[in-house]
Formats: sequence, C-alpha cells, structure tokens
Amino acid sequence: MSVLAIIPAAGAGLRMGGATPKQFLSLDGVPIFVHTLRKFAASHAIDEIFLGVRPEEMDRASREIAAEHFAKNVRMVPGGASRQETVARCLDQASPETEVVVVHDAVRPFIVLAMISQVVESARKDGAVILGIPSVDTVKKVQRLNILGTIPRERIVLAQTPQAFRYSILRQAFDRALAEGYYGTDESSLVEHDGQNVSVLMGSDRNIKITKPSDLPLARLYIAQEREHIRNEA
Repeated sequence: MSVLAIIPAAGAGLRMGGATPKQFLSLDGVPIFVHTLRKFAASHAIDEIFLGVRPEEMDRASREIAAEHFAKNVRMVPGGASRQETVARCLDQASPETEVVVVHDAVRPFIVLAMISQVVESARKDGAVILGIPSVDTVKKVQRLNILGTIPRERIVLAQTPQAFRYSILRQAFDRALAEGYYGTDESSLVEHDGQNVSVLMGSDRNIKITKPSDLPLARLYIAQEREHIRNEA
C-alpha cells in the first residue's frame, strides 16, 4: 500500500502579479515548486509524487525536474481550471494500491519532513487530517462592509497543507462534490461536505504560502536560514 503526494501547481498566481505564475518564481535561483518537491522527494513517508501542471507549462516544469535528479519519480499530470479539478485529475491517475493521499500547496516550500510523516500516520489512523495554526487576530464575520459578529478565536484555526486522507475517503468526497456541483477551497472542505470528520494537527508559522509580493522577503530569509542549517550540519 503506497502513499501518494499530490502537488497542485497549475494556478495562475494572480495575487502575485506579473507574467510568471508564482510557483515558477525563482527563490535562491530555483523555482518555488522545486523547493517544495525537494521536501517530498526526501520524505521516507512518501512513495510517489504527482505534480499537477498547466499543459502549456509541462515542458518547462519537466526541464526543472530533470535538473534535480530526484530519487523519487515525479509524474506530471495536466492540471485543470481550478485546484479542485487539478487534484481530481491527479486522483484519477492514482494506483489502486494507494492507501493515503497527501495534498500540499506547491508554494509552501518550508514544510518540514517530520510534519509530512505526522499527517501520513494520522491519516492512516483517523482517516483525514490537516495542519492548522491558531488565529492570533480577532476574527469578524462580515457582510460586505458590515460586521455581523465576532467569532471566538479559540474556535478558529488557519488551515495549512499538507492535508492527508485515506484514498477511499478522498475519492468519495471528490466524487460527491462532482455529482453535486460543490466547490471547496481545499481538500478538507470536500471531505467535510461529505460528512466525514477531519482532525487537526499543529502546523507551523514558518509553513507559509507564498502568494503575494510581500511574502518573498520572508521566504528569502527562511531559505537563507535553511542553507545555513545545512552548512552547520555538514
């Protein structure tokens, strides 16, 4: 029974601005999605990796992947118009022997190996799990520009990836969403819509999603710190 990592990387990255999708932006001379793939290729908890990429960017991504000489095979799957469609296409290509599916944002390159292992083991045990961090800000429920109420912070977590699921649970959730025309913003929302319980493990403030220009200076700092850590261990 295998563990499949799906890395959706087919987004246009509109919030970043510019002509280059954010997953292809250079960070320390390497595209962001390659930094992310390095983590999953190095994880002993992951058996295979699917990268969902827009068809017109597959040649470009293939060249970047070939230059890395990953120990694990990275299979590219043509992405769709939405994240949900991209992940669904990857699921369609999964082996019948797949036990657990891990989905991770291509632009979260600072995930640590221990957290990948933790979500895989939790999914094996409980069926569905995400990483999340508590909100430190007061959260308001609004309608347009009017505040309707305040949501207690102790009831809020900010969802991160990786999110991990038993294959059968995630497959059923995607099938139901397709049948009902339901669209979610992450895989957990589809599993929740299907009536399944999803547990939460503590994530990390460093596990940032690089989506806008103001995220890049922090990302460069984290890359420099990782590089220094590797030098000190050598």
